Amino acid sequence: MTVTTRTVDYQQDGQTYEGFLAMPEGTPKGVVVVAHAWGGQSEFEQGKAELLAEWGYAAFAMDVYGKGQRGETNEECEALMTPLASNRPELQSRLAHALGVAKTEAGTDNAAAIGFCFGGLSVLDMARTNMALKGVVSFHGLFGAPENTAEKIEPKVLALHGWEDPMATPDDVMDFSKEMTKASADWQLHAYGDTMHAFTNPGANNPDFGTVYDAGADRRSFAACKDFLAEVLG
Repeated sequence: MTVTTRTVDYQQDGQTYEGFLAMPEGTPKGVVVVAHAWGGQSEFEQGKAELLAEWGYAAFAMDVYGKGQRGETNEECEALMTPLASNRPELQSRLAHALGVAKTEAGTDNAAAIGFCFGGLSVLDMARTNMALKGVVSFHGLFGAPENTAEKIEPKVLALHGWEDPMATPDDVMDFSKEMTKASADWQLHAYGDTMHAFTNPGANNPDFGTVYDAGADRRSFAACKDFLAEVLG
């Protein structure tokens, strides 16, 4: 399938953000927004958007930091992520705005979201606040809950998790399961044994930090994602 791509600059509260849109041939089955890891939107997220377009979806790699705001070192990435991770209403506002831009650019309201690491937390927050989408997929996401989770979560939720992830411990998993159950969510969690954080990122190779690529978990997680998107978007 031929995939076309372009960058999309968009505005919110006087700040410019840079999205990346990938479109399939013909009419897309829906639009999937891609939430970035803590370093900001990169070739990694753009590549996932292109993969989603190959599956027949429009895909929009969003940007919650602002155009040109990207991190290279762990320290730079943490400095970008922390202000939003500690201000969930602001993060959620940026996510909701990006979702609206994605729908407009793709020409469809049939939407879902996927995200990686900090982006996993982002898409879980999209579900927790009942944004207008059918489902979300968190890849090695952070599980810490905001204070404004809806009493009833409407979007379906799939969490794809490395069991040895030091940034989302077994206790965090149990808290997440209780949160989802309390909110009557339609939720799943797939845990991959002997697998750390960032298992979908081929560039991750820092076991001391807890970030290691795992080809098996990468393949299995995207198979699960593909099946989930077919369920929620058709």
